[in-house]
Amino acid sequence: MTSTRLRFPQSARLKSAGEFLKMKREGVSFHGKLFVLSVLKSSPDAATRIGLITSRRVGGAVTRNRVRRRLREIVRTAFPRISPGTWLVVIARQSAANATFQALQTEWETLARRGALLLPCG
Repeated sequence: MTSTRLRFPQSARLKSAGEFLKMKREGVSFHGKLFVLSVLKSSPDAATRIGLITSRRVGGAVTRNRVRRRLREIVRTAFPRISPGTWLVVIARQSAANATFQALQTEWETLARRGALLLPCG
């Protein structure tokens, strides 16, 4: 039961190449030092969907998986605050491989604010 809470459900993931192409064509990108955040806002009734991209440039499989786990955790904890109906793609840069979790989290907050995708707290 706890493992279900820690993962994104299938419905919250961007998976198909067509979905990623739509994000590339229609989404707005915000560039940081550690990753790029692409945002596409659709209707508030739609589900929030998220995709993570870590290419081989980031490093070997172990490094890429560590970066992916860290980014997934950051987005998972922010998930309830993300505006409904938003599609996100997080593309890790090579520098993310050597970044601390705190540095990734700080950059996420900065790019999420720039993209105006977080709901106000409280």
